[in-house]
Amino acid sequence: MSLGQKLAPHLPFLRRYGRALTGSQAQGDKYVRATLEAIVAAPEEFPKEVDPRLGLYRTFQAIWASANLEAETDADAGDQSEAIARARLARMTPLSRQALLLTAMEGFTPEDTAYLIEVSPEEVDDLVSGALAEIEKQTRARVLIIEDEPIIAMDIETIVRDLGHDVTGVAVTRDEAVALAREDRPGLMLADIQLADDSSGIDAVKDILSEFQVPVIFITAFPERLLTGERPEPTFLITKPFQRSTVKTAISQALFFNERTVPGT
Repeated sequence: MSLGQKLAPHLPFLRRYGRALTGSQAQGDKYVRATLEAIVAAPEEFPKEVDPRLGLYRTFQAIWASANLEAETDADAGDQSEAIARARLARMTPLSRQALLLTAMEGFTPEDTAYLIEVSPEEVDDLVSGALAEIEKQTRARVLIIEDEPIIAMDIETIVRDLGHDVTGVAVTRDEAVALAREDRPGLMLADIQLADDSSGIDAVKDILSEFQVPVIFITAFPERLLTGERPEPTFLITKPFQRSTVKTAISQALFFNERTVPGT
């Protein structure tokens, strides 16, 4: 089996990580493309001592770290590019959140995460604890839940409220979601893909976003179908069945970038 064939099944999930890391489909996919280009250009440098998925993410992390260093160098130059560079730095996800995303969302062990971000496993635990502490301080948001399965909707609502956020409503159809959003504008939406009347959660979100902008987290049992990189797709995506920590991490990261949006970027 070729290296490309070994890596292909993991690409949708690397896209998910890249998008969650950057807060942007375009930016996340750009880093994934750069990762693949680096592998194609020098396949002999691809990590061979670990499984392909770990090697793929390790290459991505190297590209990400290089971009971070480049932004810092630009900022130190002191010319007109400084403001742009600092804006880029402001959008960089801190190491603590990288550790949290890799463990809670991507399912890596602390040992594998340590390998990916080049720290010790003990430091990973400290970084994750720091990220969770930061989440506790996060600004409260008003959340609209679009989910037609009652038990799942109740579970999500409990998680959202336990995080200190308010729930504006729970919608089970496209029309109900749009009506609830218009009635009480949310600061965040969590949306299932398939709704009760066979309508689409994606269409419901599109209708709402046509009237005002709000960060969205999609929930689906088949994330690879939405992570092809070939069309406008979700920036934040949770896989069913989900863990409480995954939902918590996705909410935190979506709000993290919403609070730090840089005008003109």
